[in-house]
Amino acid sequence: MFRLANPNRFMQWSGKLLPWCAVATVLLLGAGLYLALYVAPPDYQQGESVRIMYVHVPSAYMATTVYGLMAAASAVALIWRHPVADIAAREAAPLGAGFTLLCLVSGSLWGKPMWGTWWVWDARLTSVLVLFFLYLGYIALINAFDEPTRGARAGAILALVGVVNLPIIKFSVDWWNTLHQPASIFRLGGPTIAPSMLWPLGIMALGFTLLFVTLWLMRIRSALMAAKLRALRLQQAA
Repeated sequence: MFRLANPNRFMQWSGKLLPWCAVATVLLLGAGLYLALYVAPPDYQQGESVRIMYVHVPSAYMATTVYGLMAAASAVALIWRHPVADIAAREAAPLGAGFTLLCLVSGSLWGKPMWGTWWVWDARLTSVLVLFFLYLGYIALINAFDEPTRGARAGAILALVGVVNLPIIKFSVDWWNTLHQPASIFRLGGPTIAPSMLWPLGIMALGFTLLFVTLWLMRIRSALMAAKLRALRLQQAA
């Protein structure tokens, strides 16, 4: 981790990794979408609407995972003043917000035929909506100060405070009586989803993960290059 605190070393490492991530993302998402739309069977109760699951579940998984990574990077930036960690947290936030929005929209589309309504103030739905507002609040806070260092510090504190929402999202279906179904994949008794549906779902989840990694590396590299250009312009002006 500390070796990558050097921006030049990070650029070299990420430059080698990025093409592989991009190719793997395209292959996995292509295979996952084909399996989800054409190979996986419809559900005996939900019919064809169950195919929304192959977008909703991976986006929900990424919404919480990205926030956890953002909070971890914020902690590293606060404690060790890791320069790349600060940028990594900042560049992960818009991606996490996008996954969370996709989760909310796809969940509403799925909820209409299943629950008869687009939205209910369910514990799981409400806590994910809070997560979306945490992302937006973080993005607004880091850009609210004229001094970038103060904005980054304030945003990092908010990101760490917001971690308390992650276990609420995870265990809300167990703690409260909700419309949202309980865990069907990561559970003590094993997955309750048939293998014909579980495999496409797993491939889509892995594809979404690599999509995030690819976009995240691209955003961090762009931010580092922009910072280097600003430094060169200031040096020339001086």
